[in-house]
Amino acid sequence: MKHKMRYFIQGAVLLLICLTTACSSTTHETAKEPPVRLVYGLPADDYRLETGEIRPGQTVGGILGGYGITARTIDRLDRTSKSLFPLRNIRPGHKFTAFIREDSVQGDRLEYLAYERNVTEYVVFGFVGDSITITKGEKPSTIRRTKKSATIESSLWGAIIEQDLPYALAAELEDIYQWSVDFFGIQKGDNFTVVYDERFIDDTVSIGIGRIWGARFGHAGKEYYAIPFRQGDRLQYWEADGGSLRKNILKAPLKYSRISSGFSYSRLHPVHKVRRPHTGVDYAAPTGTPVHAVADGVVTFRGWGGGGGNTIKIKHAGQLVTGYLHLSRFAKGIAVGKHVSQGQLIGYVGSTGTSTGPHLDYRIWKNGTPINPLKVPQKPTEPISAANKEKFEYVRDCIMAELNGEIAPEQRITQLDSVVLPTATPTETATPTE
Repeated sequence: MKHKMRYFIQGAVLLLICLTTACSSTTHETAKEPPVRLVYGLPADDYRLETGEIRPGQTVGGILGGYGITARTIDRLDRTSKSLFPLRNIRPGHKFTAFIREDSVQGDRLEYLAYERNVTEYVVFGFVGDSITITKGEKPSTIRRTKKSATIESSLWGAIIEQDLPYALAAELEDIYQWSVDFFGIQKGDNFTVVYDERFIDDTVSIGIGRIWGARFGHAGKEYYAIPFRQGDRLQYWEADGGSLRKNILKAPLKYSRISSGFSYSRLHPVHKVRRPHTGVDYAAPTGTPVHAVADGVVTFRGWGGGGGNTIKIKHAGQLVTGYLHLSRFAKGIAVGKHVSQGQLIGYVGSTGTSTGPHLDYRIWKNGTPINPLKVPQKPTEPISAANKEKFEYVRDCIMAELNGEIAPEQRITQLDSVVLPTATPTETATPTE
């Protein structure tokens, strides 16, 4: 009997413990509150939201008046907002959201009106009680790492549009490969794969791209890799063998154009209708298109060049001189004796001098003799140093594996400021058997 009583008491204790644990667990789960849903920084579930779009001729006063805000309060708002966000800056086509407090006793009332200044920034006008508040804010964004590939049918920009990729991606790729890929000689079948960061608002609206984490560009039967790596205080893109993608001279002095006439010693002149040498390359482009120096150098001529119109000549290392003809105008600060850097803006495309339309006549002389700008040999700048070789090769292998889809997300390179090599796993020593 004593044993039965002991077992009964033990069972009761165990049951009490289980019930207590279950109740504790249930209480804990019940106390867990759902996250607050914020819209423009406000607790949206506390209000009824009404959205709209500013119509032409519509004013903030008209919108607020429609929600019962008095003329006196609107006047106070106008005076208060002048230093932060003047109401006259409201523009048609922009969205607004009204936050309405529902009250069955005193009636519904507007407490906040949010106005979208652009896709990311907004301003909130508050009318709680007798106070007026004006708050600027920015929508939170998320960064999504993306890998995309495309085959080119006509041009890089065409491929970007066809694949519905961010337009900025074409400009970034042209910047990265401007020393290596002849974008005026793109061929059908050329292709690229690129890994990049893209920023989103509300997980759906793209607001631009961030860092390019790596790229592979197939052009004229050759593959060009772009591996990001910081050497010294400069983040650059490098070839797979550690050579810099930056070369001593750019492929071309401008972007977004086409070659309309090549280098020739017997070209039919479009104006004079006679055959004569044209020792340059013509790039057809709209008037005002920026023109950049193809290499570091010193300006030796800036002025009227007769049939060449507004002309700039720059002397570079290696006994090279470049010429930029038919400019509409010169960039600010460009003068004879001025030192310019590679990629620096020097002028704008025009049609001055003897010309049938806006274009840039780009020329190169070596030791005074004209040479074809499309066949100038390029020399790379300083390669990866011996001290950085191991870290660079680690970054390169990870980036190339990601481009090829052969790496797990947790193994991807996520920062380049201080690359840390993975710790090698010690080799296990087998225990000898007796």
